[in-house]
Amino acid sequence: MDDFSLGPAVIGPVMDELEVINRFLGGHRVFRDAMLRLDLQHGMRISDWGCGGGDSLRDLAAWARRRALALEFEGIDATLTAVRYARDHSREFPEIAFVHGDVMEGLPGCGRPDVVISSLFTHHFPDAEWVRLIGRMYDCARHAVIINDLHRHWFAYHAIGVLTRALSRSEMVRHDSRLSVLRGFRRSELERLLEQAGIPRYSIEWKWAFRWQIIIHK
Repeated sequence: MDDFSLGPAVIGPVMDELEVINRFLGGHRVFRDAMLRLDLQHGMRISDWGCGGGDSLRDLAAWARRRALALEFEGIDATLTAVRYARDHSREFPEIAFVHGDVMEGLPGCGRPDVVISSLFTHHFPDAEWVRLIGRMYDCARHAVIINDLHRHWFAYHAIGVLTRALSRSEMVRHDSRLSVLRGFRRSELERLLEQAGIPRYSIEWKWAFRWQIIIHK
């Protein structure tokens, strides 16, 4: 999934399966729970860095509608095929816009978002780049940053291997899901990296299934 040139024949089935996995394993709930802890107001903008197929934003947009909360959403991804997939699958949500761009090379989009989020994105970066990425998120967001990423644990590694072998038709999903767990984090590692990034106010909570919810407050 680190190959930004992947075509639709590869990306499409992968994004379909990742949305099911995120829903089944509680990935979307991590963001909804975090949003309840923020003082969200009408008109605020949520920016998802490394948005992939846009499933996190679609879930949040539906959540906001149920709460009669008028929010704007933006997804940014460096893989053009993923952005096109996200646009095609989000037509019923005009409040979501998707931008093709590399967040490490610039800040695409219009103005500063109120909240920057990322899901299963930060584990793709080595430590020094992780610190730089979180610094960019912190500088860009007006109010908060929410990171949803993986807890590196032996049970999670073997469980996702069994699950994807049984349910996935994609060799990439079967391979990358286990690799992603190995690239995940222990709490002490996150605390060390956040300290290196100079982040003064944050919370880290463990969420099912083997997810970390990190809320960085401005």
